Amino acid sequence: MAVRAVRAGFRAQAESWLAEAEGAALARWPSLKIQQAAVEGSAVGVLLRECASAELVALGSRGLGGFTGLLLGSTAVSLAAHAPCPVVVVRGRKPDDAPPAGGPVLVGLDGSPDSTDALGYACEEAAARGTTLVAIHTWSEITSDGSLRKRDFHPEAVAAAERRLVDEQLAPWREKFPNLPVDVVVVRGRPVRTLLERGAEAQLIVVGSRGLGGFTGMLLGSASKALLVHSVCPVAVVRPGSRT
Repeated sequence: MAVRAVRAGFRAQAESWLAEAEGAALARWPSLKIQQAAVEGSAVGVLLRECASAELVALGSRGLGGFTGLLLGSTAVSLAAHAPCPVVVVRGRKPDDAPPAGGPVLVGLDGSPDSTDALGYACEEAAARGTTLVAIHTWSEITSDGSLRKRDFHPEAVAAAERRLVDEQLAPWREKFPNLPVDVVVVRGRPVRTLLERGAEAQLIVVGSRGLGGFTGMLLGSASKALLVHSVCPVAVVRPGSRT
């Protein structure tokens, strides 16, 4: 009986949180259709199962429901790495702040096919929000295949070559979104640090879950955690093939 009572209490609390969340959403979007489900199980397992037919999974860094402190563990990283649809972690500059309403949409690019879906998602978001898309690409002394550049390499030549790589990747999307303002940032540095610095003035950061270049494996280790935990704006993770 005690176990049954505890489970009933957990379900009642979950349903209360769901009702509170629904009320908050309807207060802003009265015509929004909402379905609720209080499901017993682990957050990752349940969400992965439920999002099999979803277009997007949105998580808060803290707030209503059982996701308080979510980004301090492996849950967000696991979802970002394995969800069959894009995953967005919504957050503001401080724990209780609303996400920023202004600023550009940033997308981290590495020139690989794996980042194509992330770029497409970023273009759609920037166009829908009526803002600028900022495509960010970083390079360093280590090349995409993991080898060191020659000691006498010329930074200007490398930067120019990396810029051409980004322009080639952007070309079809510029045609698809001809009215979308696009800024290109190619810098020597670390991808996560660069995105965090630029993200201070952004309303969304979009990255792929894997790929070549500076973003290789970014969402599989400490780098992903740094971006998801320390970003002051929402972060969207788009896996290859997750938008088909």
